[in-house]
Amino acid sequence: MVYFGKVKDGKIIPEPGVPLVEGARVRIEPVEESGAVIDPVYRLGDLAVDDGGPQDVAAEHDHYIYGTPKKGNAGG
Repeated sequence: MVYFGKVKDGKIIPEPGVPLVEGARVRIEPVEESGAVIDPVYRLGDLAVDDGGPQDVAAEHDHYIYGTPKKGNAGG
């Protein structure tokens, strides 16, 4: 869940009604106040993880999506 707040006198003050318990561990990330709504698709890189999957997905995407033979491996 994401909550918002502001910095006041060097402390983070959450917006009213934020249900955080004393001592809760939180992540603080500055947000630009442009007023524009940012499409979450632009933040997908933040969700990326290295799960030990294939290292050639970009080069061999047709193989992984459609099952075609790999380009870099003549044997398929």
